[in-house]
Amino acid sequence: MYRRFGKRLFDVVLSGLVLLVLAPVFGLIALLIKLTTQGPVFYVQERIGRDGEPFPFIKFRTMVVEAETQGAGILCLKDDPRVTSIGRILRRVSLDELPQLLNVLRGEMSVIGPRPGLAYQVSKYTPQQRLRLSVRPGLTGWAQVNGRNSITWDKRIERDLEYVQRMSFAMDLLIVLRTVPAMLMASNQIAERDYFKELTDAR
Repeated sequence: MYRRFGKRLFDVVLSGLVLLVLAPVFGLIALLIKLTTQGPVFYVQERIGRDGEPFPFIKFRTMVVEAETQGAGILCLKDDPRVTSIGRILRRVSLDELPQLLNVLRGEMSVIGPRPGLAYQVSKYTPQQRLRLSVRPGLTGWAQVNGRNSITWDKRIERDLEYVQRMSFAMDLLIVLRTVPAMLMASNQIAERDYFKELTDAR
């Protein structure tokens, strides 16, 4: 019942409340981005959602304009010089992810679920790993509160598959409660270069 109906209700209610409460924070972040950098406030990138469907993934822009053509390309590494001064702060506490609440309201994402991958990453999934695409991707998830960028890519997918199998209201609530201290501790928010090695090799 929760998988079919309750989870979507949970998403709409929670994301709507958070958007309402944090509206002033959204405005302040947008103003700071415009005052300190050149370019748009938001960064939109194609990601892969449930059942392999692409969707426009929204974030506050934290890097210089056209960063994909410089340095590590579409990847962002620790101490990446393309990250703006305000962007580094936003990334450290994951505030750059807040606009994805709009993705949640539109039904493209869930509050809780596997983080949405890029097309080239999804193309490398094994049949077992593709089960990750059987649910909506999330703002935060089981992998994010169990190591995030400090664990290997394969281990992150294992955590995501564990979530897909065990999904419940109690588990979603637990992840929400564990996400808050994880953000405040600002641990493993930006990956080391080694974290992306197998991904870049696959490309």
